[in-house]
Amino acid sequence: MGRRVGGWTWVILLVGAVLAVPAGAGGRVHEYVLDNGLRVLVKPDRRAPVVVSQVWYRVGSSYEHDGITGISHMLEHMMFKGTETYGPGEFSRLIAAEGGRENAFTGQDYTAYFQNLASDRLEVSFRLEADRMAGLRLREEDFLKERAVVSEERRLRTEDEPESLTYEVFQATAYQTSPYRHPVIGWMADIEAYTLQDLKDWYRRWYAPNNATLVVVGDVEPEAVLALAREHFGPLPPAEVRPPKPRPEVEQTGLRRVVVSAPAELPYLVLGYKAPTVKEAREDWEPYALAVLAAVLGGDESARLQRRLVRGEEIAADAGASYDPFDRMTTLFTVAATPAGGRTVGEVEAKLREEVSRLREAPVDPAELEKVKTQVVASDVYQLDSVMAQAMRLGRLETVGAGWRIGEEYVDRIRAVTPEQVHAVARKYLVDASLTVAHLEPRPAGRTTHSAGGTTPAGRSHGR
Repeated sequence: MGRRVGGWTWVILLVGAVLAVPAGAGGRVHEYVLDNGLRVLVKPDRRAPVVVSQVWYRVGSSYEHDGITGISHMLEHMMFKGTETYGPGEFSRLIAAEGGRENAFTGQDYTAYFQNLASDRLEVSFRLEADRMAGLRLREEDFLKERAVVSEERRLRTEDEPESLTYEVFQATAYQTSPYRHPVIGWMADIEAYTLQDLKDWYRRWYAPNNATLVVVGDVEPEAVLALAREHFGPLPPAEVRPPKPRPEVEQTGLRRVVVSAPAELPYLVLGYKAPTVKEAREDWEPYALAVLAAVLGGDESARLQRRLVRGEEIAADAGASYDPFDRMTTLFTVAATPAGGRTVGEVEAKLREEVSRLREAPVDPAELEKVKTQVVASDVYQLDSVMAQAMRLGRLETVGAGWRIGEEYVDRIRAVTPEQVHAVARKYLVDASLTVAHLEPRPAGRTTHSAGGTTPAGRSHGR
């Protein structure tokens, strides 16, 4: 949660937000499963006559194998190219004609499509999404054009963006066997080698009601939503969905380091430690302690990195920390910074690692911890003021296999974190044996790209 800078998410916390669910936003989640396996989650929010409708598929870049990396993202683009019923561009035109907006995005663990509409127009969204869930028309001429679009997207968003490039090389270095090492958008060689048959096969394998979750949040009646879902999605046949074979990350046994040389104005540094998610932590409190730990380091302007490295010693122009407890597999606890003018990457790395060492050496002061936890809770509650954010949480948690109910526990689990638990996860996970360091080295245009054992870039999320 927060803004992505240079390919990774900075923890953003909002001080002073009201610690209460906004009036009218507290409807409970209604869960249904259609006969064909489609899961339906509905949460009423009656503050405005609007609705968010999302369809989440359990497929993303972590489901792909070498040779077809990025195929989930490519298929996402092709989902707007028409069906046997609606021609290319008709989906978007019809939603716009109803005063709505729509888009899609692909991540490591999911592909999702969404519409924002007046609540009395929900039927339009269901009709169109159900049509392309089973009736997508994939044509060679559309495919060739869109493949060129995706190739250009990769050049603009990754290869010409030095921080994004660095982060992708960083991920490809940090992960050895996990599919998280691959970029969401795919390697360029794979993009250029896609065939139309690759997309047809991927569509048939993963796009089915029994591999999807329909999420609706807004001014709606749950039973009415269920009736509409049965009408439009109910007739679609289920498919034989075979999950990919497990590809767990092998245990890291020592520090890894990579230098990325790319045209850039400023250097950049990112450190990543292997860390468990809510799905895999041996102790169920550990992911929440790690989330609080990230906030202690990089939560807001008063967090340690900003207070000490940016404003105090003025060694960094910016610094932050990131950790996502809701990834599907082993993830990274990330610390990053941009050196201030006249400061070297080596100086900044030493200071970042010094701050991490302090957390390993001694528990966080209880007063500091309570302040940080209050900020984390405030940020979470403030964010969920949005119907879009509410839907995003439900859809993502359900799709990665954590289950939507775990989101209901988040605030209480954060509040329960103790100084001893933060100290314990720092000692256990923020260690050199699981550390990867990536350094962006600015260079003039026209020279080679990267060195010291890196491969080519990797990324987190892409949309149309």
